[in-house]
Amino acid sequence: MIFLRAAGIITEYNPLHTGHLYLLGAVRRLLGEDAAVICAMSGDFVQRGDFALLRRQARAAAAVRGGADLVLELPLPWAAAPAERFADGGVQVLLGTGVVDALAFGSECGDGAALRRLAAALLSAEFPSLLKEELARGDSFAAARQRAAGRLTSPGEAALLSQPNNTLGVEYCKALLARNAPLEVLTIPRRGAPHDAETPAPEQSASAAAIRALLRQGRRQEALRHMAPAMAEVYRDEEAAGRAPVFLEKCERAVLARLRTMEEADFAALDQGREGLYRRLYRASRAAVSVEDLLAAAKTKRYPHARLRRMVLWAYLGLRPGDFPDAVPYLRVLAANARGQTLLARMRKTASVPILTKPAAVNRLGAEARELFALEARAADLYALAYPNLSAAVGGSLWREGPAMI
Repeated sequence: MIFLRAAGIITEYNPLHTGHLYLLGAVRRLLGEDAAVICAMSGDFVQRGDFALLRRQARAAAAVRGGADLVLELPLPWAAAPAERFADGGVQVLLGTGVVDALAFGSECGDGAALRRLAAALLSAEFPSLLKEELARGDSFAAARQRAAGRLTSPGEAALLSQPNNTLGVEYCKALLARNAPLEVLTIPRRGAPHDAETPAPEQSASAAAIRALLRQGRRQEALRHMAPAMAEVYRDEEAAGRAPVFLEKCERAVLARLRTMEEADFAALDQGREGLYRRLYRASRAAVSVEDLLAAAKTKRYPHARLRRMVLWAYLGLRPGDFPDAVPYLRVLAANARGQTLLARMRKTASVPILTKPAAVNRLGAEARELFALEARAADLYALAYPNLSAAVGGSLWREGPAMI
């Protein structure tokens, strides 16, 4: 099987919907129908500090059935991390293959050159001092960063940072620039509902957030209609097996119990900003009886819910940011089709890090790789406790399951 180009997509597919299918199709319209698509996809936990709706293997299988060729795992320390680290982890995975020559993503603006200019501004030597000045005015971090970037580019261009997909695209571009990566940037104008819109408009395809909201409301059939067909099929299979849908609320008491066993110093280890946010979270954890109450009590004007949610998730999983590795130590295969298997054969010669298709193979790798896989395995066992049917939550699943070959 011959392909001339290989594009990479950094994603969560939580769940896969028609907007994701549009991006997959657009990549092949731009690069040719023979182009290969490799996804770096989050595992069981996602960037906003939450449980994924479906386990990693199910979402990866749906991705391949929906048009991707190969799905590689974005490991947990990058998947459930701030946008900058999330983006850098995804870029590391794609660069590690040695075959990807383009990075594709959706954005509100569809202007890759503008996003690269903003990325260069945020990486410039002048930016930290400008950001410090703007933060002193007391606004949110996002507003201060936008104003500081506008002083290096233009206010109009910096306004692109007010939209979530543009912002993530800038982080992708930052990661490429910081690593001097020669990948082409392909940004496709986003279609459908806004990224975080929880109410689907009749004339638009629903966002992933809207689909999850529908499921929480018990509107299952409506949610399934908004999923990509392959994802809807996988969802039904997972639901029948007692493994879907997965929501953090199913483990809420376990999460709160974990927080109440922690001392203030344990919370401090989770606060990467070292700005006292951990004290608010510690105090809130002593009284809150739900995760949402906890977040509402601890939230500040400057920082969004996502940062607090990640701190809560890290606490539940026993993660500490200081323990996170600097580099992705392996490429774990989650799913592949025939073209993806051809890619894997090529990657055996081009990849800069080991490729894992069998879980036991990690035991032949270095200590950092073994420790990361063990962390993933423990986290997968905790994730399974949120299954609707606990009889499906048998531990050790990560050591037993290989990739889905489709």
